Amino acid sequence: MELKRVVVTGLGALTPLGNTVSEYWNGLINGVSGAAPITRFDASKFKTQFACEVKGYEPEKYFDRKEARKMDLFSQFALVVADEAVADAQLAEGNYDPDRVGVIWGSGIGGLRTFQEECVNFANGDGTPRFNPFFIPKMIADISAGHISIKYGFRGPNFVTVSACASATNAILDSFNYIRLGIADVIVTGGSEAAVTEAGIGGFNALKALSERNDSPETASRPFDKDRDGFVLGEGAGALILEEYEHAKARGAKIYAEVLGGGMSADAYHITAPHPEGLGALNVMKNALRDAKLNPEEVDYINVHGTSTPLGDVSEVKAIQTVFGEHAYNLNISSTKSMTGHLLGAAGAIEAIASILAIQNNIVPPTINHFTDDESFDPKLNFTFNKAQERNVKVALSNTFGFGGHNTSVLFRQFED
Repeated sequence: MELKRVVVTGLGALTPLGNTVSEYWNGLINGVSGAAPITRFDASKFKTQFACEVKGYEPEKYFDRKEARKMDLFSQFALVVADEAVADAQLAEGNYDPDRVGVIWGSGIGGLRTFQEECVNFANGDGTPRFNPFFIPKMIADISAGHISIKYGFRGPNFVTVSACASATNAILDSFNYIRLGIADVIVTGGSEAAVTEAGIGGFNALKALSERNDSPETASRPFDKDRDGFVLGEGAGALILEEYEHAKARGAKIYAEVLGGGMSADAYHITAPHPEGLGALNVMKNALRDAKLNPEEVDYINVHGTSTPLGDVSEVKAIQTVFGEHAYNLNISSTKSMTGHLLGAAGAIEAIASILAIQNNIVPPTINHFTDDESFDPKLNFTFNKAQERNVKVALSNTFGFGGHNTSVLFRQFED
């Protein structure tokens, strides 16, 4: 069976750096930090009092009040970016078969705020079970894909992947596979997350996973810096329209890039810590290269998982040097989480968009907040510290890894007819 080609024809983004794709990209290439003191709740008693929140988001700009009350913030984010991506792809009634358009989404947690609020309200009551009738459909992670399909009447494959911080990339890979196997023509994919809540910050603080640099939030996410002390929690969403090439060509769609292949693997090591030698990361990148039929030397840029944790950054770089050998020194490597924070299950979506736009614009976004070299890292590696760099980016690799040892990688290439 001959596999079909898969291309990207639309993008949507709602991030701590901006509420559209263009705003997001502008923030990335200018090295803007999205971190600031938390506004969603009083965090004064928390060990971490800052996060990368979406700025200036007002639900009433996108939804009527009654509609918004039926959706958790993560579902609202999903619909907003899906709208931008669908419009960007110029999907219009009559230029697609709705039975062959799917929605495959990713979210690591889903409706955390809804779950928290309902449980707190019950605990503060007299024991009488008074729950919002929309509690369950607001909270469940799969509802985001449901909302998108209902709005547009997309009746193809429809589900949500949950693999912690690898969720959105798993969704992208599932979409890629369904299209190249001929199961669908078009899939709206990506991920959304809205975990900047008391439970989200408190839970990750208890794991000692978050930076506690409250005196300087904007410099707290420091991937590959000697003084990194944990990740910065982010929120938002990203959407991609994946489409079978001949279908896109027939309707005259613009094409951002081609999806060449992807990989998946497991660390099989620990529930939160990465394999110390980066075994899972090594395997997932090898799997992606094999699937794409690429040699390591053909990759120009890696948008790394790079969360700014002491263990994670080291294990990923070890894996990169093993997989790419001497070519590792020719790569641009950067962690855009230094700017956006870590969007958990949505990270893979906005980082895939960053990789695609790097190919489109031949600019590699930086890893900001580098102050002190860490002797754990080879100084000959190019981490694109502090300033964006211009270079010809033909192939970009995006890595996302999740608690539980879930690893995913996806490869994009400059489109060639």
